[in-house]
Amino acid sequence: MNMKYITQIKANLSIYTKKKTSNILDGFYNSIYKGKSMNFEDLREYVIGDNVKDIDWKASARTNKILIKQYIAEKKHNILFILDTGKKMLADTRELDSKKSVALMATGTVCYLVDTHGDSISAIYRGKNDIKYFPFKTGLYNIERILNSYEKDMGCENNLEDLINYVLKFITRRMIIFIVTDIDGMSNVSERTLRRLSLLHDVMFINVSDALMTGYNSFDVDMDKYIPDYILEDEKLKEIELEIKTKIYEETKEKFKKYKIATTTIHKQKDIVSDLFKLLERRKFER
Repeated sequence: MNMKYITQIKANLSIYTKKKTSNILDGFYNSIYKGKSMNFEDLREYVIGDNVKDIDWKASARTNKILIKQYIAEKKHNILFILDTGKKMLADTRELDSKKSVALMATGTVCYLVDTHGDSISAIYRGKNDIKYFPFKTGLYNIERILNSYEKDMGCENNLEDLINYVLKFITRRMIIFIVTDIDGMSNVSERTLRRLSLLHDVMFINVSDALMTGYNSFDVDMDKYIPDYILEDEKLKEIELEIKTKIYEETKEKFKKYKIATTTIHKQKDIVSDLFKLLERRKFER
């Protein structure tokens, strides 16, 4: 199999050291599974973002350095990706990058990171004819297979709420769930569904931003046509659009905060890695 996605992901991650990646994942897993599910492994120097509760004060006093207790997980985890394949995912982001490309690379980057931990990865989305489900497996070939299939099925009719409820009904194991969608998908997930999901699993949303309707050369994927220039250039309409989108985003963010569901918004491909790392850090401190 041609590992085109894995090759791109490795290149994007090359600007981050293995130590930084490892520290973020260690802190993230430690925030989810505390106590008997984590084994003490070693001490290391404190870095910004570490939980102060993990400081070994006695060892720090002896060495005159702030030392952190480092843990390893006793068990591997089940990571599920719920992927939005709706028509809006064929549009552009706020920074005019392809939403499709951002969604694929964001999914692949998280997959690659958790694969280094040895976790089992699964994915589910609405395909052209039915729901497509990839069973939990490990390895880079599993990731590449998921991404290739996801790319081909982009642009389907999709209802994220129904897909999440399908997961709640048929997949019973304890999971860490990443949901890749946009603000339309996020805002249309009901509080009832969010409550059920957050009680059973650890959940994070990756929001791929939308291009503004007002601007230049905007294409409406729902109407399948370009938006007329007189609309694009209307300054008053631009203000109203920003106001409405900001309100929807803030209301959605508050709804997710209520259930301790961390989110991140990605505007462009070059920010994928840093935005995802911020998401993992944010989730660590919300626990």
